[in-house]
Amino acid sequence: MKINTLLFLALLMLVSVSCKEDSQLPDNEIAAEVSTFYLIRHAEKDRSDPENVDPELNQKGLGRAMHWAEILSEVSLDAIYSTDYERTSMTAAPSAVKQDITIQFYDPNNLDVEQFKRDNAGKNVLVVGHSNSTPALVNKMIGEERFPSMDDRDNGSLFIVQQVGNRSTVTRLHFNCNCPD
Repeated sequence: MKINTLLFLALLMLVSVSCKEDSQLPDNEIAAEVSTFYLIRHAEKDRSDPENVDPELNQKGLGRAMHWAEILSEVSLDAIYSTDYERTSMTAAPSAVKQDITIQFYDPNNLDVEQFKRDNAGKNVLVVGHSNSTPALVNKMIGEERFPSMDDRDNGSLFIVQQVGNRSTVTRLHFNCNCPD
């Protein structure tokens, strides 16, 4: 059901973009590669030990990670990136297994965004980060300060950044998870 909703929204976006009067691209962008980045925050983490700086996912988080893998199964991913934390790598793992992709680790504080976009030109890429690093990366990718840090309890936002030539678009969707606690 949620996959159909995502596909419907994507189709709606495509139709609305194609219906604009100024939708004609310059000749140099007609054959431009399309890169699509799916950016999410890690799923719900175990908060039982406030001293633990690298907690694993709790039961609901494991369910959400499986839910993300199901949502993204309709997308043929080429690469999956995660920060080097238990909660992010555990969130990325079901998608990586389902699509037979090795998770690559990245440091959001030292990421050259322009190089990252060049390295992933023409690809579909999943990026798993944190409440602060995910919107910050989206902002860098689109070239504007549009999204603030996410609420600490927001584990269901999906940012879709699409690069076509020098143009970037972004859509933010939110998925609820009826995952067991």
